[in-house]
Order: sequence, then structure tokens, then C-alpha cells
Amino acid sequence: MAYTDEAVLAKLSALNETQESIVTVAQWVMFHRRHADRTGQLWLQRLKDSGSNKRLNLIYLANEVAQQSKARRKDDFLIAFSPVIAEATATAYKGATNEVQQKLRRVVEVWRQRQIFELPIQEAIEARIEELDKSRSSGKRPLGGSIFSSNSASIPNELAPLVEPQQSVTKLVLSTKTSVNAANQDYDKLTDPSAAVPSAPVHAARLNGLLKTLANAEGAVAESIKARKLLIEGLEKILDTNRNALLLEESQLAQISNRRSEIDAKKKDVEDSIMRGFASSNSNPGTPAGAGNGSPGVSQTPVTPAPEPDRPEVEALTPPGYPQPPATEPVPELNLEASNGNGNGNGNDTISAPQASVSPPPPPSAGSDLLSSLSTSTTYTSFGQPASTSGASSVKKRKLNSGDEFPGFGGEDAMEGLDADVAEMLRRDSGKGN
Repeated sequence: MAYTDEAVLAKLSALNETQESIVTVAQWVMFHRRHADRTGQLWLQRLKDSGSNKRLNLIYLANEVAQQSKARRKDDFLIAFSPVIAEATATAYKGATNEVQQKLRRVVEVWRQRQIFELPIQEAIEARIEELDKSRSSGKRPLGGSIFSSNSASIPNELAPLVEPQQSVTKLVLSTKTSVNAANQDYDKLTDPSAAVPSAPVHAARLNGLLKTLANAEGAVAESIKARKLLIEGLEKILDTNRNALLLEESQLAQISNRRSEIDAKKKDVEDSIMRGFASSNSNPGTPAGAGNGSPGVSQTPVTPAPEPDRPEVEALTPPGYPQPPATEPVPELNLEASNGNGNGNGNDTISAPQASVSPPPPPSAGSDLLSSLSTSTTYTSFGQPASTSGASSVKKRKLNSGDEFPGFGGEDAMEGLDADVAEMLRRDSGKGN
């Protein structure tokens, strides 16, 4: 089928929502890509004259053609659709059901993810859809919300004044581009030297139409320049604010760096003093670390004690010596002399024994074994040791018949300190001897 306006409109009218139909029409349109501009105009005209569901099919067709052109690196239809895609999408979105609007938002999201159109064109499409959402009488977004709401909500407060100027510039770019392209085409046709010169009235009419086209393009460019100047002013304000903040942050950085260097030097000095304290404590364990250097921080630093010396070898246990009594004067020997000087042993002899205690031996009896210790006169020192008998080999034993000859011995006083049984035996023995 040859390319004509009627053929294009027929193809677009026969389009349905099936994938086969969309792909077939897209291939036929792309085959005639040299007529991309005319196809774009006819596509927009057909979209405006169609119903809601038919408009969605036409958007699907534009999506298929645009993605195929992007994949094949053929920009004919991308250039043809760019001036009219925002208006066409807004026309299809306005008055559509919630289901159709959700599908349209999904298509626009795919365009952004795959970067089908240039960023200003993409932003213009999203801005038109957001305006339609905000202009609803209920003031509420449909279920699911807009896929572009997160972009506007994530704008920082500092950039909020730039949103409106940027949107204005984006809108004007599309209209300006369309007006300028139309004016350039009309100008090239009318001033082409190879073209046949029409009659004067026709030529005058065409020139008059070109003047209007150039005036429209001039006005569109002027509006775009005005909007862009406003955007630049906002950007310059933000730029000046950021430059002043940059100078302040640079001064803060220099100050913090100097303080950091100062503190680092102090830390090194403190560490050196701590090491000197360790060295002094190792050389003199009895001196606490940091003593005498006047540094409270060092004096309070805990010092690791020096290792303990090896324990001495343990000697064998020896019993302590017993205390020896001090040297005393020798006790005088007993002076045993007879009272009459003849030593006849008649019973009248006396014993001169100063500082000595002598007990008379009892006569032999049955208790002589028990009292054998009393029959021997022994001298003891004050420490209970037997007194030395130097010069005398023995002591004479004599029988004392009467206790009267030796006052202080015998009688009841002599029995004091003895056991009661022993004292009774002594009394019986003394009675038998008499």
C-alpha cells in the first residue's frame, strides 16, 4: 500500500489492543520512516478524535515505534514524536478511567527507565500528568497514586523554588521547538530558488502566512528565553548560597585541622611522659611512676609492678636451742661434822648445811621403794638443775632419831605438800622406828 494520508488514517482506525495488530501497524509505519513528521501529525490528530480506549491503543503504537527506533538507532520517529508526545499523553490521560490511567502511567514509567525520550521531554510528560492529577475536583489521587509523586516529594527544600521555573522552561521548549521547526520549513519552501514562483496573489498570501509563522516562533522563543532567565536567576541564588557556605566550610576545615594537629602533639607528649614513667619504675620499683615530674595525669596512671625476684632456697628446719641458765655461784658443800668433834656416831651429831634443804630418810620399810627418792639429799638450783658437788664425791647419810635436833624439819610442817597417803605411811614408819 502506498503512503498517503488516507492510508495512514486507515491503518490507525483499524488498530486494536492486540499485540499482533500493534506490531503490524508499527512495522508498516516504520517502513515509511521518511514520512515520520507527517505520520506524527496524523497520529496526534487521530488520537484527539478517538475515544478513551482507542487513545490507549494509539499510545501503545507510539511506544512500539519509539522503542524499535531506539533499538535500531533510527531517530526519525523519536524526533517526530518528541514535540507532540506530551500533549498526546495528556489528552489520552484526561477523562480516562482509573484502569486506563494506570496503564498510561506504566507506559510513561517504561519510557523513563529505558530513556526512550530526552530528559526534558520525559519531564514534560510527567508534569502534564501531575497537573491533571492535581486538578481533580476531589483533590485526591486515584488508588495507587501517581508514579511520579515520589520524584516531587523527594525534592530538597533548597531546590523547591526551581521546580516551577524548570517546568515552565520544559513546557516552552516543546512549543518553541514545534514553532521554530514549522517556521523554518515554511521559510525554506518559500525561499527555495529551485521552486516555481507562484502568482502574485498566491505569493503574497504565502508570505503573509510565513510572517505569522515567524512571529509565532519569535514569540515562543522570547517566552522560552524569559522563563530560562528566571530559572538562571534561581540557580544563581542557589549558587551564591552554596559558594558562601563553601567558604565557611573551608575556614571550618582549616580550624579543625589546626586543632587536630595541636591535640595530636599534646597526645604524643603525654605518651612520651608515660613511657619515661615506665622506664623510671623499672629502674626503681619502689618509686611510683610519674612521681616528682609534677604531671597529675602521669601520677594517676597505673604502673605495672616490676616482676618479683626469685624466692630464696628453703633451709632444713632445725629445732631452736633451749635457753641456758645464767651462771650462778657454786652452792657450798655440806659440812658434816659431829657435835662433839669425835664423830663417834652416837646420835648427837649435827649437820651444818646452810642454803640446802635435806629430807631425813625414813627407816627401811615396806614403802621404802616409794620413798627412795626422799632418802637422798640433793641440792637444786633455782632453775631446778642439780647443783654441782665439786670436791665432794658423796653425801653422808645419817639417821635422824628426833626431829627436835633439827628445828624446821619433821613434825606436821614436814608433811605439808605431800600426798595424804604418803604422809600417813611416813607417820606409821616413824612410830615403828621409835
